[in-house]
Amino acid sequence: MQRLIGKQMVSVVQIASYICDRYQREFGERIDEMKLHKLLYFTQRECIVQTGEPMFGEEFHAWKYGPVMPVIRTLYKTDGLHDLPSADTIKQYKSVFDEVFKEYAPSKPLTLVSVSHGELSWKRARKGYSKFESSDVPMRLEDIREDAERYKERCMLLKAQRDFLNSKGVKNHEEFLRTIARSQVPVV
Repeated sequence: MQRLIGKQMVSVVQIASYICDRYQREFGERIDEMKLHKLLYFTQRECIVQTGEPMFGEEFHAWKYGPVMPVIRTLYKTDGLHDLPSADTIKQYKSVFDEVFKEYAPSKPLTLVSVSHGELSWKRARKGYSKFESSDVPMRLEDIREDAERYKERCMLLKAQRDFLNSKGVKNHEEFLRTIARSQVPVV
């Protein structure tokens, strides 16, 4: 079910096609299918973070290796992801795509599997299944919204920590650890 709030949702096929095309241009190779599904999930979550609304209405399913979009799996296998969104749509969501490509596209597929396994939406949909067991349970949009909110909170905390450390003249994590080691304050 697609909800329209202020703007029309985009087809997940167009978003997957864009991710495939951009990945090919930026990395010089075809995107791995597992990575494609994870980048789609993180694109949906990031869109909710930035706009408060999902980019597309299709449901993810909680497979054992993380969120999967079954219709995209079929199209990927037949090399059928060539339906790019309009230039206006790409421009509208540029900051979402840029953030996902910066944060996740360089990662290995199994790293993205691990990250996606930390998401509440995936864990809730997989409740009652072992980590080795297959399932085809849909992931709830409300849970992905909660993941987006948790992600925003973590980002705000990390930014506050970075700002605090920068105000103390600490520019990197190693320097922070050295500063703590030199201090008289006990670390609990």
